[in-house]
Amino acid sequence: MAKDNVPFHGLVFPCSALGAEDNYTLVSHLIATEYLNYEDGKFSKSRGVGVFGDMAQDTGIPADIWRFYLLYIRPEGQDSAFSWTDMLLKNNSELLNNLGNFINRAGMFVSKFFGGYVPEMVLTSDDQRLLAHVTLELHHYHQLLEKVRIRDALRSILTISRHGNQYIQVNEPWKRIKGNEADRQRAGTVTGLAVNIAALLSIMLQPYMPTVSTTIAAQLQLPLPACSILSTDFLCTLPAGHQIGTVSPLFQKLENDQIESLKQRFGGGQAKASRKPTDVETVTTDVETVTTAGPQQIKVLMDEVTKQGNIVRELKAQKADKNQVAAEVAKLLELKKQLALAEGKPLETPKGKKKK
Repeated sequence: MAKDNVPFHGLVFPCSALGAEDNYTLVSHLIATEYLNYEDGKFSKSRGVGVFGDMAQDTGIPADIWRFYLLYIRPEGQDSAFSWTDMLLKNNSELLNNLGNFINRAGMFVSKFFGGYVPEMVLTSDDQRLLAHVTLELHHYHQLLEKVRIRDALRSILTISRHGNQYIQVNEPWKRIKGNEADRQRAGTVTGLAVNIAALLSIMLQPYMPTVSTTIAAQLQLPLPACSILSTDFLCTLPAGHQIGTVSPLFQKLENDQIESLKQRFGGGQAKASRKPTDVETVTTDVETVTTAGPQQIKVLMDEVTKQGNIVRELKAQKADKNQVAAEVAKLLELKKQLALAEGKPLETPKGKKKK
């Protein structure tokens, strides 16, 4: 829940439950966040600013990418902001170049160099050092999720894949596979260890990106129940001789043109466009004929003045665009003018601001 709901759910409601003296279960742990803003401002449905659930589906961006980015920027310790540019950067760097690149390379090396079967692994001190780093991040992952620090736990997943990429890059299995027997054995160890780390990542990703997690498990043909159980320590879930499936890329690059288009689409312009047909001229055409109005027509005009006044107040409270506010104020003044004519009252000249 958002932080503004904490006083009620943390104090008011528990006090009410205690006062009822009916043995109600009391809250023991509140999960609350700060506020999520949109770009440089705030989300606003009335002004069409921001992306909401029913709109996200129409962007063409997969649901798991939305899940990843929104959890990546989850406002756990302070307010955060959704940014289209940042979403592009995180998708292309963290998902495509880091996580996706590592898992794809690990699987492709098994398919290309070892016929799709996980090779034998003979671990060295360097391999043990890598596993120590992976296990440390796995412990952090468990601890952070226990504390509902969802955003920080996601960083542990990305750190593990970053370690994996560095491990592959340093050991160069694509070169060693062409060398002598010792080099080929080393290539097998690096590849086998990498694909097992990829299997671990598929399980860790399950709470964050369920579709991607299932896809990785299918590509690696993870055996049950290994694909649904996460240990606190690193375990080899794909033994030597295990056959994997067909490996394919997990993520697609987001392009600048695509993101710029979405940024314009959800920046509030759609709300302004929807309000254009009801301009001042339309209001004037409707009410100028009412110069000898009866009681019923006067009541209609009074209702219109009240309604338009509420619109103006709402826009001012939301600190809407000045041009939009000015247009709505002009409509309000025109309606008041027509109401005065209908009631037979003299028109008032708008008063200017007094000079100090």
